Amino acid sequence: MTRICLFPGTFDPITKGHVDVIERAVGLFDKLVIGVGINSSKQPMFSLQQRTGWIKDIFRNDPRIEVASYEGLTVDYCRQINAHYILRGIRYISDFEYEKAIADMNRMISPDIETIFLTCSPLYSTISSTLVRDLIRNKANSSMFLPDEVRF
Repeated sequence: MTRICLFPGTFDPITKGHVDVIERAVGLFDKLVIGVGINSSKQPMFSLQQRTGWIKDIFRNDPRIEVASYEGLTVDYCRQINAHYILRGIRYISDFEYEKAIADMNRMISPDIETIFLTCSPLYSTISSTLVRDLIRNKANSSMFLPDEVRF
């Protein structure tokens, strides 16, 4: 059985923290699909094409990583791509509480899909897309938090 994992998120924009989690997780699976979720309750700063393009560019040399977009329930998309694992990055205890609630719900509706939590490296634990977007909106230098491929 091929071990396929979905790493879902909005990645608006993808940060060095996301990249850290992806680079440490990719070796645990045969294939890691970075799923850029389309969430009707969120209005992203960057277009879906821009976000998926950045991610494809960052991981262009790793054939184990795929990038896709999806809408709807994450577990439904997991079934669509035959993924039995969902990867979630954790920065703080508050992230864990939120993510555990989602993981528990997912487990109840799809017991065959396991959620894997990977803690962020301490160097990146304070980085969030929300804070980075605030820097960008206010024309502050955000480059130290973003991969080189993320340009706007």
